[in-house]
Amino acid sequence: MNRMIPPKYAQKIMNVVFWAVGILAIAILVMVIGYLLYVGLPQVNLTFLFSDPIDNGAAGGIWPSIVSTFYITIVALVVAAPLGVLAAVYLAEYSGENTFVKTIRFATETLASVPSIVFGLFGLAFFVVYLQMGFCILAGGLTLALMAIPTILRTSEVAIETVPQSYKEGSMALGSSKWQTVIRVVIPAAIGGITTGIILGMARAIEETAAILYTVGATTTVPVSLFDGGDPLPLHLYTLATEGISLPNAYGTAAVLVILILVITFSTNYLVERYTKKMMGR
Repeated sequence: MNRMIPPKYAQKIMNVVFWAVGILAIAILVMVIGYLLYVGLPQVNLTFLFSDPIDNGAAGGIWPSIVSTFYITIVALVVAAPLGVLAAVYLAEYSGENTFVKTIRFATETLASVPSIVFGLFGLAFFVVYLQMGFCILAGGLTLALMAIPTILRTSEVAIETVPQSYKEGSMALGSSKWQTVIRVVIPAAIGGITTGIILGMARAIEETAAILYTVGATTTVPVSLFDGGDPLPLHLYTLATEGISLPNAYGTAAVLVILILVITFSTNYLVERYTKKMMGR
């Protein structure tokens, strides 16, 4: 004899399960971030933030690592954001369903699943050796850009596709060209999703270690140009922790890295929300 749970009870059970899973995910996130901040924040002060490391990080601060992280993130953002968004516009608005488009989507999904260390080895072989850039900020930034493009492209494409068709038809009816409609209507309407994709791509770029391990080098001085080596925060943290140089400084570096990512995420979301409300006339 088959016994089935009545639909209304099944719905209640699944609601409880989904809520429990969501709360568990949030609890794990809070626990990890909270522990890192609890252990790492006592190490963070102005001297730690704005001084150079001593004895490879056993003492001193992380100022060169902060500058290196800023430079390498800007390089990755400048390269990955335009390429990812423009490719998303092409796929969502101009391309049809053909073999070429399917190949692009397959390549994007494949790149998104490639381990970061593979990107690092490619950056070493292509940017550092073949193009003779050497270990520098530019080589690391370009490598991270390759990692971020798939995330930006797929998220931006979905955001553009969710823009109501009536927006586009209204713009075209007023005499706007296809390109004007995309620039002045579609992209502003999808800016929230596009920005989310850029944030996700850059967050992955900021926190990666393997990709920059083979491309940036590990110099402990402040980089002056894009062709200087650097020691970004993830690489500095990896060195401190794995080589047993200074575990307290490793936790302090981790806390700074987490705070940096949180500040970028929350501030960007706030600005996007304000822009969206302004666009909607609120």
